[in-house]
Amino acid sequence: VKIPYVPTDLLAWFISTPRVIQSNAIHDIYPCDFERTQIGYHNNNTPGPTMMLRRAVMGIALLGPSSVSGFAAPHHQRRMTTPVTTSARFSTVVEAPTANGASAPAVEDGSSSSVVMPTAWECDEDAECVEVPVCDDEECRTTLDVRIHGKWYDLSGWRKAHPAGAHWIDWYDGRDATEVMDAFHSKRGREMYKRLPGSTPETAAVLEASVAPYSQTELNFRKLRDQLEEEGWWERDFVREATLLAIWASLAVGAAATAESAPPVSTLLLALSMTNAGWLGHDYIHGVDKFTDLMRPFAAVAAGLGPTWWSDKHNKHHALTNEMGVDEDIATDPFLFPYAPDPANDSPLRKIQHLIFFIPFSFLFALWRVDTLKVAVDSVEVKRPDAKNELWYLLAHYFVLLTFFPLSVWVPAVFASGLMSALIVTPTHQSEEFFEEYQPDWVTAQFESTRNAVTTNPFSEWLWGGMQYQLEHHLFPSMPRSKYPKLRPILMKFAEENNVPGGYRESGEFEILYMNWDLYRKVAEADPVPGAPYSRGNGQLGAIDLGTSPGAGGVGLGKFM
Repeated sequence: VKIPYVPTDLLAWFISTPRVIQSNAIHDIYPCDFERTQIGYHNNNTPGPTMMLRRAVMGIALLGPSSVSGFAAPHHQRRMTTPVTTSARFSTVVEAPTANGASAPAVEDGSSSSVVMPTAWECDEDAECVEVPVCDDEECRTTLDVRIHGKWYDLSGWRKAHPAGAHWIDWYDGRDATEVMDAFHSKRGREMYKRLPGSTPETAAVLEASVAPYSQTELNFRKLRDQLEEEGWWERDFVREATLLAIWASLAVGAAATAESAPPVSTLLLALSMTNAGWLGHDYIHGVDKFTDLMRPFAAVAAGLGPTWWSDKHNKHHALTNEMGVDEDIATDPFLFPYAPDPANDSPLRKIQHLIFFIPFSFLFALWRVDTLKVAVDSVEVKRPDAKNELWYLLAHYFVLLTFFPLSVWVPAVFASGLMSALIVTPTHQSEEFFEEYQPDWVTAQFESTRNAVTTNPFSEWLWGGMQYQLEHHLFPSMPRSKYPKLRPILMKFAEENNVPGGYRESGEFEILYMNWDLYRKVAEADPVPGAPYSRGNGQLGAIDLGTSPGAGGVGLGKFM
């Protein structure tokens, strides 16, 4: 099609329209058939006229007045049949225009300097990237742009080399990932991304106009994080680490010693050891220092929970907390509904969920173990890093469990541990805000979706495993939990100075449990809400129902049904 002149004020209006650019629906423009994307489609999966017009306008913004062979939706690169110019790299097929606007003919021997084959990026695990010919594999991506600390990077070549999996990169296509990058990565990792190729200036300009600018809260939080790093808040207290490991070992040995002589006592001790092992493994998998790297297999050996599964599921919860349809921790239906569902997704169990909540809570650890084994096997098949060793660690766990404990002891212990863990992890988020859409201000979203528990005695302080400081943990997941009590007043002051909605939220440990139960009661008594978001997504970036996360194999209680 010939691209006519478009006034800049009209183009600016399209760029600033809220629905013009969502996720990866604009800048992934390259030669393939129309595919499903986030917005602008009719029920039959065909693009609506508004979306087609918006695509054309975005093409103008990216390419200027040239002859365009095709605009396509994002996701995958198909086999290319038309030569392209270098100006079209990573974007679309463009025929080089002549002076009078006509297309220049291709030179048969391929020697024309104006017609070249397209290239893409290919990166290794050290973020060293080289340009290579675009592949024709449907799984290839020609563009995948993410903003980190104000700069847009083309991560299309890095996504497959990313140690945590390509799905993590895909979820932030067209979005800012600064806080997530800082929260989950070591200093070395945070330096590596700077070596990755930048997005093209045209793409960066369009995307920058489409995303929310950094809030003052985000900028102030980054200053706070830098200050805490300089002050050594990530340094571990090894005496405390040894104490926690000694408590776990004592419980495990005590459970084994009483397995035959006092089975109920053994069951209780084993359940406490499993819960404690879960919190310790949780700390080690989040960690970014040498000690936690060494201790990363602990969760598999001591608790039967795989690090790969945990990272896929739990880190997604950290990154997209309480985002409906995306955060798997709130997708607990059909047994437990944290909000009134659409009638099509309702269940009779919702009406009695506040009376039976302890039953699905008890299944938590059992379901996690099943999900872990599934992801572990799948990870071996797709050759994810350290997958075989992880599977051996899990097999070692079950060898010890079946050798030293009868079924009458360890099976009840798994369910008792699940109940304890669910009572701790569930109320700190479910009583707070849920989000129907992606939240660009990650810092404010963490404050709004998280409530701390104030414990009343030393046993509770130990049993909660650091989760009573849920906000501190969500904002600084890689920080040793021994630092959280001292961090509490700092975050209180931060919330006050930055006028964070709702401020720093905390309640007594028993009050927060009641709040969670009362939520279930109110939702049980509520009528279904037509149009309520589906708990497993509607096709948005990161939606559970897309199955892009290897950790989505179980998705909690819903998949169990």
